[in-house]
Parts: sequence; C-alpha cells; structure tokens
Amino acid sequence: MEDWRVRPIEEPMHLGSYPASDVTFLLKDLSEVKLEKSMDARELAIQSGTHYSEMLPQEHLPTSDYLKLYRETLQMSAKKVALAVGTTAELIRNKKGPNTVLVSLARAGTPVGILIRRYLQEMYQLDLPHYSISIIRGKGIDENALFYILQKHPDANLQFVDGWTGKGAIRKVLIEACSKLERDYGIKLNDDLAVLADPGHCTDMFGTREDFLIPSACLNAVVSGLMSRTVLREDLIGQNDFHGSKYYKEWLDQDLSNHFIAEIVPFFDEVVKEAQQSARELLQHPPAISWKGLRDIQAIQNEYQIADINLIKPGVGETTRVLLRRVPWRILVDRLDNPNIRHILLLAEAREVPIEVYPGLTYSCCGIIKSVKGDAE
Repeated sequence: MEDWRVRPIEEPMHLGSYPASDVTFLLKDLSEVKLEKSMDARELAIQSGTHYSEMLPQEHLPTSDYLKLYRETLQMSAKKVALAVGTTAELIRNKKGPNTVLVSLARAGTPVGILIRRYLQEMYQLDLPHYSISIIRGKGIDENALFYILQKHPDANLQFVDGWTGKGAIRKVLIEACSKLERDYGIKLNDDLAVLADPGHCTDMFGTREDFLIPSACLNAVVSGLMSRTVLREDLIGQNDFHGSKYYKEWLDQDLSNHFIAEIVPFFDEVVKEAQQSARELLQHPPAISWKGLRDIQAIQNEYQIADINLIKPGVGETTRVLLRRVPWRILVDRLDNPNIRHILLLAEAREVPIEVYPGLTYSCCGIIKSVKGDAE
C-alpha cells in the first residue's frame, strides 16, 4: 500500500476571484490551454467515447436575460438561501465539531462552502479551513487534493459540500471514492454530503428538501470565482497534479462571485434562530435517505423511452440551465401553480418548449434534453 503521506504534492497557486481567506482552490491552472469546444463538436466527441471531463463547453458571459433572472431570483430568495445555509452549517457544527475542514466540490459547491464558512465565522467565531476540489462522474474524486488536505490537517474531520442534489450521481461518486480511499490507502473518510437543497432525497445533511432555484445555478464561472468546470486529461494532469481548471480572469469586470456572497450574508442574523431549530429537528429525527428522486427519474426514463438517463435533468436549477443553454425537448412540472417554477414557465413559453404536468414528481420540475447521442453530462 503506497504511503500517501509522502506523496510530493505542490503547494496550490492562488486561483479564482474570491479572497484567499474564503477558499483555496486545489486545482491545476490550465488557463493557457485551449480546451473549449462548441456544443456540436463536444457532443460529437462524447459520442465517439471521449469523456466529458477532457474538454470544456464554451463559456460566455451571461446574457441580459440570464442576469435579469439571476437578480430577480436573488432578490426573492436571498433570505431563503441564508436559512438553508444556516441550517446546513448548524448540522455540520453539531455533527463534526470545531475541528472541521470544509471541502466543497468544484464548482457548484464552492459558493455554498464559502457561505457555510462565513455563517460559522459570524455566528460562532469558528474559522474553518475551506478547500474546493474536483470530483468527476465516471472518474472519481481528486485524490491528490485529498492527500494535500489530509497532510495539512491530519486530525481534522472533512465535510464535503455541494450546492444541491439532482439524481444523486455525485453523492454516488463520493461514496465510491471514499470506499476506494479506504481500500487503497487505509484512509477512512465520512462520505456524507452537505447541500443547501436535497430534492433527490440522497443525503441527510441539507438546508431543505424543497426544490427551489438557488440563484448561483443561473450562472457559470461568473458566480463561481471565475473558474471553469474541472478537467482531467492524461496529457495535462500528471501523477502528482491536482485536476485542472481554467481561471477566466479576463472577466473580472463582470464577475458576480463576491456579489452573490455579499447579498446572502446580511440575512444570517435574521435566520439564525430558525436555522438552529431546523437543525435540531433534523438531528432529533434523522431524515431517510431514500433516493426517491432517482427512482422518479428512472420511471420517467422508462415512460418516455429515453435511452440515456443523463438527458433528464431534475430540479429547478438544472431545468433552468436546460432552458437557457441546451436544446430542450420538454419540461415536466409537478403542478402549474408551484411558485418555484414561475420563471421556468416563462422561459419554456419563450422557447416554445412543451410543458407537461407530471403529478407526484419529487422535484418541482425536470428538463428533458432533445436526444443527441452521447450527451453525458
């Protein structure tokens, strides 16, 4: 068994537009490498067996529609997000204690990890280290990043953090990655995943199971510290390297990453009592992890005869992304008067995408992408 404690891992360089005190990205800077492919070229590559983590989608600055949706959502839901952050942070504090390292999963987990860290700092003067690392479906977690954290904080409890759950694919990758670390290196990590919203019912550490739009889901790099999705390619990532990512520093003028944090933090004082109460109830009556969301998606896959389950994007955040940047086939909603899907109905109408009511859906809605063989994200 290799001794991971002596693996030579370089110190990370400062990446991203967040202050260094908020997060350390354990990622290799690939900013100078041309990795972006057009949607058509990328899907052709995936069809031919290329893994999606070997290239990046072309990122664009958000359109005025995107920004309008982001601002409206943020205005409407900032307090709700703050409460979900508070509840999740209280669960972490109670379950893991003050000797905790926050490990957010790049990239949707990064702003959430920062908010949890800020809440614990403001409410309890806890100054937890926070790292953002890569996890990739079909490839696993960045083990070098975990070795680095464990070398730096040998006695700490690690808490993995993400934004929300959909089908629970990332939770499954995390469970498998943690059992592999124990098998290969004797490292025992808790594979629990803390998220703001768990409509998929695949974790017991969450702020809410309500499927609502977390505003950061509307935007890509400009709300995630200007970092791209993560990349893993043999010719770019060496044995002792972290997984890669690009830092789009040319967009600093349009960056909203710190703006998003600044809009949520002022609500912490207002929600702390309710967050403490919610967390107490969840600790006294632990919620079941039933994977109910995944079963729903499998039923939809069978009913609509969809070859690839990855074409079904469950939840408000993912459905929003389907409508804003993919080729949608249809949208399923639990009910038409659900207040969480008002913007979904407007976007679908604007793009002339059919909407169907699917009663009893675990999620508020699901977006189904038009079948293009090999869409595996």
